[in-house]
Amino acid sequence: MTVPTRVALLFGGRSSEHSISCATAGGVLSAIDRDAFEVVPIGITRDGAFVLEVDDPARFALDPDDLPEVIDNGTRVAWPQSARSREITVTDADGSVRSLGEIDVVFPILHGPFGEDGTIQGLLELVGLPYVGSGVLASSLGMDKHFTKTVLEHAGIAVAPWRTVTAVDWVADPQGVASALDALGLPAFVKPARAGSSVGVSKVTDPSQLNEALAVAFAEDDKVLIEAAVAGREVEIGVLGARAGERARASTAAGEVVMTDRAFYDFEAKYLGASGVELVCPADLTDDRLAEMQDLAIRAFEAIGAEGLARVDFFLTDSGFVVNELNTMPGFTPISMFPTCWIASGMSYPQLITELIELGIARGARA
Repeated sequence: MTVPTRVALLFGGRSSEHSISCATAGGVLSAIDRDAFEVVPIGITRDGAFVLEVDDPARFALDPDDLPEVIDNGTRVAWPQSARSREITVTDADGSVRSLGEIDVVFPILHGPFGEDGTIQGLLELVGLPYVGSGVLASSLGMDKHFTKTVLEHAGIAVAPWRTVTAVDWVADPQGVASALDALGLPAFVKPARAGSSVGVSKVTDPSQLNEALAVAFAEDDKVLIEAAVAGREVEIGVLGARAGERARASTAAGEVVMTDRAFYDFEAKYLGASGVELVCPADLTDDRLAEMQDLAIRAFEAIGAEGLARVDFFLTDSGFVVNELNTMPGFTPISMFPTCWIASGMSYPQLITELIELGIARGARA
């Protein structure tokens, strides 16, 4: 009898995307191949405590009226004491300590700061645990929109024009910040440099809206991008990391975000079922356009040194593709665009989970 691979599913976290991470965990718990994998669910509370969670997908269903979250239940999970061991332990609420056994791989489905930005990846590197997804540098680059754009631009990949502003800049030189908006033109988007799920993002259509938009963005991050709006279709594609001796792979289906009656694809539209947006997959693209998009997505993936998975978001303009963002831990609920692209490409959701875990184990073996 084959011994199941033991997977520590890590979710929740300290970022504003805590609930989305929990919803993703619910999706994975409901679909993972239980014959092949044994799951140890580890939640991170909003305060950063690692707790042993229940293995119950329904507990983390995404309900707009009651967003899921990790509650501090008094347990504390401890990582291996050295890289010579893969054993994790838990201290129960009554103070007793017990072993949770050895872990083969960690699946950190965390979004935003303190999870998607290289921090949790650094912790796992320190204790020598294999994990799914990109390493420390690529995770950090992918999380920071300023540096993602800088690297992609250097690689010859078109990105939207932008200006990066810090909280210090805003206080010290508000006129200089306003002039950046003048240079980029209207409409423009103001967004935190290191946040996701459209949290803290505002569309600015008049200069009088800039200060409020900056305040909203700076509430999430002390570094903010003012970005020129790009006119074009919003199309997205999934990328999976390379198997041994091969190149990374892009999904054979792309998705499209069609705005029917909404200013932009915000948090409510992405996760809470707000109206005004239609998600289409596969997107209506010619074979040549799709091939070009796949190649650009893989080039972007490789440019930042990504591993495991990513979703690459584009604008398709009259003059070609412009990369909007590269997300190294994209939304992974069953209806999110990344899995949807792969499902439309012929890979089921459970198969996609298996593929990612196997890539993480293979990555650990190379380390």
